[in-house]
Amino acid sequence: MFKINLLLLASMFLFVACSDDDDTPADVVDPDQYVLSGVYTSDISLDANNIWTIRGRVYVSSGATMTIPAGTILKAEGGTGTNASFLCVAQGGRLIANGTASAPIIMTSVADDIQPGQLVGSNLTLQQGLWGGLIVLGYAPISVSGGATAQIEGIPPSDANGLYGGSDAADNSGIYNYISVRHGGTSIGEGNEINGVTFGGVGTGTQVSNIEVVANVDDGIEFFGGSVNASNLLVWAQGDDGLDIDQSYSGTVSNSMVILGSNSDHALEIDGPEGTMEDTYTLNNITLVGADGVVGDYADFRSYAMGANNNIYAFNFPAGNDFELDYRREVQAHFVSGELSFSNIQVVVPSGDSLTGGQIFNDTTREGGSETGTKTPNADFNDGKNPGGSSFASSVAAGSQTVGADASVFSWTLAAARGATGL
Repeated sequence: MFKINLLLLASMFLFVACSDDDDTPADVVDPDQYVLSGVYTSDISLDANNIWTIRGRVYVSSGATMTIPAGTILKAEGGTGTNASFLCVAQGGRLIANGTASAPIIMTSVADDIQPGQLVGSNLTLQQGLWGGLIVLGYAPISVSGGATAQIEGIPPSDANGLYGGSDAADNSGIYNYISVRHGGTSIGEGNEINGVTFGGVGTGTQVSNIEVVANVDDGIEFFGGSVNASNLLVWAQGDDGLDIDQSYSGTVSNSMVILGSNSDHALEIDGPEGTMEDTYTLNNITLVGADGVVGDYADFRSYAMGANNNIYAFNFPAGNDFELDYRREVQAHFVSGELSFSNIQVVVPSGDSLTGGQIFNDTTREGGSETGTKTPNADFNDGKNPGGSSFASSVAAGSQTVGADASVFSWTLAAARGATGL
């Protein structure tokens, strides 16, 4: 009996030892399996069941398409300079990022504890500069000095993937719909931060709608030339300008909102052509929301600005802020000629300010490229009037406006979840 038990015990040890040697853990996950890095030269499709890490500079290059399904969360690693993390769709590449109101695509920082299926994490508020941002580059026309193309800001000059501009106004860089970009704007050099979303030379074949940018160090959304149309944009708590237009952007931005934060600059900053090519933008149905105690202006129209500004509602700005014609006399000349126009601007005028006399609308144009001296202010603009005397501005009580964005389309956003939109 004793011998039988010894044999039985020995066989049990042998069985366990053999089992330990043969077992392969079934749940080991490759830590790099859901990491995006480097340059993608062929198509790639993500899935929404996993969180994807953006590691360093990630490019979708010419001929490649990256597909991001609704509900996907991407978290970017930190880093500055050449180590900055961002996602860039280079010329000829495409991003199909087609979220929904109930399942938006979220691009945020690895510091954010948000999980799949959630709209809001629990540990971040309005922290800025935790990663780069989203950059989209195309072949549509831009107005720059010396040629038809340029290197986009935010990407080092040594990186050839940063080129944008061309002659194809109908260029197609993909679909961008229901995307929330959060906590970006890291620096790649002194005074050179990445915007939340950058569109450089992007054409009308690209679909852009329902984009939110929250807490970016630099501008919220910036258009460098191009012709793409965009609707339902929301920028909240950016460190510089909310919506920024440069280099003869010729598209239309409609039904959009900028909500200033504690360190924001302008809600709108508009520049015109830098080269010989000239074209005009259109803003339709825009709401601008100031921040208590923050010296952040309504809008700054600078350097050859050319375009139409229609149906704009502005409120909650402290006294002393303005819509400003600024930086070179051509801005004033474009206002007089009608190349820079305003219609149906409704303002909740803060106590101590007036629609007239250069308080809300202020022509501060300086002389020429030297930027020295002053030019006689345009009295019509300073009184909220078009050249010739018809008014383009009116004072309204908060909530009684008849222009501006339909804020109900932003109910899906982080800004709405945090109560910033007033919904």
